[in-house]
Amino acid sequence: MALHEDLLTQPDGADAPMDEIIGVGQDLFQQAEVFIASLWRPWILYQILIALVIFIVAHVAHTILAPRLRAWIKTREDWPLWRIRWMLVVHKRLRGILFVALIWTTILIMQEITWNSRSYLLQIVGNLALAWLLVAFTTRVIANPLMRGIVRYTLWAWITLRILGLTDEFAALLDSLAFHVGDVRFSLLIVVQAILIIGLLWVGARFLSRMVTGRIHGNADISPSMQVLAVKAMQILLYGAAVFVGLKAIGIDLTGLAVLSGAIGVGLGFGLQKVVSNLVSGVIILLDKSIKPGDVISLGETFGWINSLGARYVSITTRDGKEYLIPNEDLITGQVVNWSHSNDFVRLDIYFGTAYNDNPHDVRRIAIAAAQSVDRVLSTRPAVCHIVGFGDSSVDYILRFWISDPTGGLTNIRGNVYLALWDAFKEHDISIPFPQREVKVLDGSTLVTRSNSTP
Repeated sequence: MALHEDLLTQPDGADAPMDEIIGVGQDLFQQAEVFIASLWRPWILYQILIALVIFIVAHVAHTILAPRLRAWIKTREDWPLWRIRWMLVVHKRLRGILFVALIWTTILIMQEITWNSRSYLLQIVGNLALAWLLVAFTTRVIANPLMRGIVRYTLWAWITLRILGLTDEFAALLDSLAFHVGDVRFSLLIVVQAILIIGLLWVGARFLSRMVTGRIHGNADISPSMQVLAVKAMQILLYGAAVFVGLKAIGIDLTGLAVLSGAIGVGLGFGLQKVVSNLVSGVIILLDKSIKPGDVISLGETFGWINSLGARYVSITTRDGKEYLIPNEDLITGQVVNWSHSNDFVRLDIYFGTAYNDNPHDVRRIAIAAAQSVDRVLSTRPAVCHIVGFGDSSVDYILRFWISDPTGGLTNIRGNVYLALWDAFKEHDISIPFPQREVKVLDGSTLVTRSNSTP
């Protein structure tokens, strides 16, 4: 008997949400029937006709004005990029702008010459068009196309329901479509609210992030590395706050995140050592200011200047246009040559040799003068030239000179100094020797030669 009672009561509990959905659907259907029946009234039909005429006029005006507006925008070459982008948005939404302007002008005129009820439907259409236009403009500040589309269509749907007076019915319908995860109940209404609230907070966080980033980068008293650290810390704070406030606003309990954070900690300990090491190394690099954007560094065979400092890697651009992404850990544990850490002065060495017949005092003087004649070589830090050895075929020298712009390249300046040495040695008849060998034929021996040429 107890089993029979359970079988009878179980379907009723399972069908309760479905009954609620059917009840809400019936209410919406009845309201739709009433609205459709009201459309056959004469004063409703002529408002529909007026709205169609206004749309046709707006479309014709758009066809005439849109090409002229686009041609005018192309002539605004002195405008900033953001203003041109907003004008292109206006060009894209020109038909909607014209429709809103025309329909609200018509509504105001009709309210002056007839009863408000005679323009009731036009006011609904005008409110819908104005709301959709404002949403289209405001969501343009969202850079991500997917996020922009989600926020835009969610706002459009919500505003449309508000204007039509169907908010409560649709809220009840969405709330009835629910499921449980443990003791937590999730409904479609909560999901929509989460998307809308978190999306709006995310947009606000992005706007504040851009504004504060501009202020930080414009402050000359803050070093470049500290600017990067401050921007990243500020972005983490703003975006994290947007997510947490959004989840809290829709009533989701955040105490479960403690368990999640513990699981994440275990995962980091076992599988993400390198990732965490790079993140910590990136913070250390920003704090100790050992390297910063714009510095010229060498790491192994890689020579270039730092383009940007990331959370996981450093972007280095070389002279040949390649961009290397060096993990932050390598910069902490490896030997890095920072050519512009404390100052931009760099000393370069080149080696050469001259014949034993040339006076070494003249060679040193001529070599120093040749180096000083190159544009990028500093005259405030004199070049020096020393003998470093007596080789088999030449007297070996080292020429040392200074530059202050390592970002301009090192190989090219060495090449220019070598060319200056070549021209100076040619002018003063100083020879650059090469290895030579003498073959001596002993008395009593016979020298036999062969020719490879065919007869």
